[in-house]
Amino acid sequence: MRERLEDIERQYEELSRELSDPAVSSDPSKLRDLGRRHSELGAIVRAYREWRRADEDAGEARALAKGEDDAEAAASWREEAERASARASELQAEIEVLLLPKDPNDERNVILEIRAGTGGGEASLFARDLFEMYRRYAEARRWKTEVLTSSPSGAGGFKEVVTEIRGKGAYSRLKHESGVHRVQRVPETESSGRIHTSTATVAVLPEAEDVDVAIREEDLDIDVYRSSGPGGQSVNTTDSAVRITHKPSGIVVTCQEERSQRQNREKAMRYLRARLLKAAQDEQAAEEAAARKAQVGTGERSEKIRTYNFPQSRVTDHRIGLTSHRLEGILAGEIDEFVDALLAEERTRQLQSAG
Repeated sequence: MRERLEDIERQYEELSRELSDPAVSSDPSKLRDLGRRHSELGAIVRAYREWRRADEDAGEARALAKGEDDAEAAASWREEAERASARASELQAEIEVLLLPKDPNDERNVILEIRAGTGGGEASLFARDLFEMYRRYAEARRWKTEVLTSSPSGAGGFKEVVTEIRGKGAYSRLKHESGVHRVQRVPETESSGRIHTSTATVAVLPEAEDVDVAIREEDLDIDVYRSSGPGGQSVNTTDSAVRITHKPSGIVVTCQEERSQRQNREKAMRYLRARLLKAAQDEQAAEEAAARKAQVGTGERSEKIRTYNFPQSRVTDHRIGLTSHRLEGILAGEIDEFVDALLAEERTRQLQSAG
């Protein structure tokens, strides 16, 4: 491991020299890529240098303890050696985690798709609750959110809502939210007080950059039409809504959130790029073209990654067996305990695989 860390330290120092080159600073794209890599290696190098110092301190303290004639002084040096050795062990474990392969999408922005599943109007209300949960989570982390497209339901919920979330590490924090979310509660319209079970599906897509996906204009069918709101009433008197069909893949995206056709087209293209990137990554990973659909399941009640139980004020993530009785806070966007636990589980699996 030491040889690998020394090589990383050399790469880090070389990147530091490159970043100070005026030619690099005048190229924003190169500067961004080098800066990202420099930051990633910097975390490893800092931990490695601290580990090296702690390891050296432990060795020196042990040597001094052996050469010390005074018993009390020798004991003091042995204690110092144990402290330094314990710190070195902690840092070694930290370095092992830092050396794990990084998901290349982790630092990307996110396209978040939420769709009502089984449960009719109650499912659409739950889709709205999930949208608000993630919006508030993003807000607390000072990430920017923008609705790309939505299909409101008559009950005040969403049949579908697609949101762009922009912020450092957005994908790394949200990627494990993909799947079927289930809610158990008494609907407002239920006079007998009977608990209903409904679902909504969540898909988290890494946002694509222009260089990731090549889209030819001739591969696109672009339709414009008038925006409409709940119940079909016209929202706009001009043909500002945009529907884009990518003919080779059959992927269709729409956007009608803005009053400007140009803005709706720009949003729809961002959404299309993310969908195409996800499809390409699924194919590269030797998964079927339907991997995106498999990611979120069918929306049936029996499929679930997490259950939100209102009568018991309980939220349970079934993948890791974690239960919290802070339902209200979680729906207000306080989901870090689940995010952190899922990331820890991911690291544990990676370490076991590496071992």
